[in-house]
Amino acid sequence: MSRKLAIDLGTSTIQIYTEGKGVILNEPSVIAVDKYLNKATLVGREAAELFEREPEGMEVVRPIRDGVISRFNHTVVMLKRFLKKSYGRTLLPPEAVIAVPSIVTDVEENAVRDAAVSAGLKEPFLIDEPVAAAIGAGIDVTSDRGHMIVDIGGGTTDIAVICSGGAVLSSSVRVAGDEMTAAIIKYVRNKYSLLIGERTAEEAKIAIGSVWRRNDVQTITVTGKNLKTRAPLLIELTSYDMTEALLEPVTRLIEEICAVIEKTPPELVSDIAENGIVMTGGGCQIYGLDKMISSVTGLPVRVADDPTLCVVIGAGKADSAGLSPVRHKYRK
Repeated sequence: MSRKLAIDLGTSTIQIYTEGKGVILNEPSVIAVDKYLNKATLVGREAAELFEREPEGMEVVRPIRDGVISRFNHTVVMLKRFLKKSYGRTLLPPEAVIAVPSIVTDVEENAVRDAAVSAGLKEPFLIDEPVAAAIGAGIDVTSDRGHMIVDIGGGTTDIAVICSGGAVLSSSVRVAGDEMTAAIIKYVRNKYSLLIGERTAEEAKIAIGSVWRRNDVQTITVTGKNLKTRAPLLIELTSYDMTEALLEPVTRLIEEICAVIEKTPPELVSDIAENGIVMTGGGCQIYGLDKMISSVTGLPVRVADDPTLCVVIGAGKADSAGLSPVRHKYRK
């Protein structure tokens, strides 16, 4: 197996890719911690199974929030476990390319670098997520033609205009999958006086999430706590409910896309009009989101193949795509 790994440290999932093997790990970025011993017990899928169902003395946390590390020690433990699970033991630390949001602070970059080294990797190279997503979506990022990428992850959405090997314009906003899930929880509470958990809202979003009117109405049954009686209550949500619930975060997302387009030089806007907007990330799979963005911007929009894997695959193929590692090495 290649000693060079590509890693997407996502808010919702962590993915690891290596040339020749492809994606060798794709697990929830979740860790279960024994609160009394302050020791990690489970990571990934096993920890996610306990989310919002933790036994006494156990805490299930997501150590990466809004695309950046929020709990350093837990991130190190989680990454170390995932590396061992996917890569096995090694005498020499593997090299790594790690994707990061397009707009991060020096402190946040330092945290990524230090966590990687503490987990057993060599000092990593960093690549901007939208550039990696564009490569993973099959875009020739070294071309002098402009391309627009919208990568909707769990914690952040990265919007960028890519040309000649880098981002000419970029924006990273904390309106993404988590914000959509929170909007569903708020909507159900306000309309039905029902409190549902994050896990339930996430399942509803994946199953029937929609921002565009459908010919066939989709439904899902959810259970929560009646805020008036405090008793369990079962209701049916429809895709119409999802459209109303998601209106506010999706509107803010589209406003940010339009803001980036407004700042884009005319020549590149012409390229984007021809090439269209390419969407990647798990959040882009919400039904009708591509249609809504196209309707507002007047530009063609397409969803990339395997959109949830574009960032990690693109990070793994950065060298072969013509980007020198020095260009996306950690910026000191």
